[in-house]
Amino acid sequence: MRLAIAALAAMTFTTGAVAQGTAPLFATTKVEGTDNVYIFRYQGHQAMFVVTPAGVIATDPIAYGRPQAAVTYVDEIKKITKAPIKFLIYSHHHYDHAAGGKPFKDAGATVIAHNQAKARLTKLKGKDVVVPDQGVGNKHTIRLGGTVLELHYTGRNHSDSSLVMFLPKEKIIFAVDFNTLGAVPSRLAVNDSYPIEWEASLKKTLALKWDRQIPGHPGPNGRLGTRQDMEQQLAFMTALSDEIKKASDAGKCFSPADAEVKLPQYSTMTGYEQNLPWNLHRWCGYWGRGI
Repeated sequence: MRLAIAALAAMTFTTGAVAQGTAPLFATTKVEGTDNVYIFRYQGHQAMFVVTPAGVIATDPIAYGRPQAAVTYVDEIKKITKAPIKFLIYSHHHYDHAAGGKPFKDAGATVIAHNQAKARLTKLKGKDVVVPDQGVGNKHTIRLGGTVLELHYTGRNHSDSSLVMFLPKEKIIFAVDFNTLGAVPSRLAVNDSYPIEWEASLKKTLALKWDRQIPGHPGPNGRLGTRQDMEQQLAFMTALSDEIKKASDAGKCFSPADAEVKLPQYSTMTGYEQNLPWNLHRWCGYWGRGI
């Protein structure tokens, strides 16, 4: 997979180059302007980890279908610090972010997720998915080695178990899959999503006092997310919902709403042509079928 990572290459710590002419298979970078916040990327997924004198807080093992990714992730942490990995936190229960936690568990980490994620993963017993040791509710705070990390549940959105991980000192959040960076959400993002509640979740996330977002997939040119990205997605979803509600009330869902409803004011968003039909279908399901 080709990824544009010019911005990442300018950061302070990058390893794992593969064949010439392609992006590195993986990369570890320190977030600019921080002392101890890092991004680990493996192919098209990425996670945040925080290094403190008392230990490491890691997130999302991102090893679904590729167990070597989690091993590499742990190895990359060990290149930076000899401090133990104390916590592994899942952003949500979807396997592409939560699978592969065994190397972290073997290193002594306590695995944490939202209560709903813990319940879901306990029931599913997914291959290569470590069931969380601890579930948390609407807010939970981790204090380790002088670092404060807040875990916020802002409601159902792309999933019903998403945690926003907020570093108040650094004004950074790690938020995965429910906020795209200048892009219309993809089919996989909206397939089992929660319209209307998603909008409310974005509003609650915006109420936190953050400036930058580390996303679960690299942003354009490897950049971090901004509040403007989230505000744009909220505006897009509000407009989409309003238009689909009108179409549903007129008896046009799913067809001809899927052909008639357009949002030209958002046509410059990445994936507009490709992904708008999936968004229309999901919101028609909500307003037109109650699903």
